Amino acid sequence: MAVYHLVVLVSLFMVPRSESAAYAFNRTDLRVAVNDMRSRSFFGFAILLQMLNGTSEPNRDLTFLIPTDPELSGLSISVNRLEEFILRHSIRMPLSFGELDQLVRILNRGRLSFFIDNARVIMPNVCSNSVIKCHGIDAVIEFERHVPRNGKVKESPSNSTAPPPMEAPSPI
Repeated sequence: MAVYHLVVLVSLFMVPRSESAAYAFNRTDLRVAVNDMRSRSFFGFAILLQMLNGTSEPNRDLTFLIPTDPELSGLSISVNRLEEFILRHSIRMPLSFGELDQLVRILNRGRLSFFIDNARVIMPNVCSNSVIKCHGIDAVIEFERHVPRNGKVKESPSNSTAPPPMEAPSPI
């Protein structure tokens, strides 16, 4: 069952490149969401969205999972990988924090312990004035991080705030 939920989650984050520029996006909603991000001190992600805004247009309402500025400052993202990075931190529908729990089921131990892969939601409902929803997270999402080539999941340090590792299914 956990594998099913993981597959559903990963499929939500995958959008074909050709689809991403197919339809017009309400730029007013995006502008309002970016202002909400700035007002809650998520400046880095707001800047990345503005850079992408001139080159690509998302095709529907979104929920952004926004890493903190210190997390973003440690990254090196090339301009040609910016759209991929943004899409990996978005869900193609607007979800409030309560609705996020109904769709994404990685690890949920309550409002203060809700994890999406390796990232903990630290500030729910950042974007409250737009149809776009945003939730602040404490890490850059790394989908492949936990499953190395041998199919075994890496153990997390015992004093970590990250969710406990999940066992990957063994190949048959």
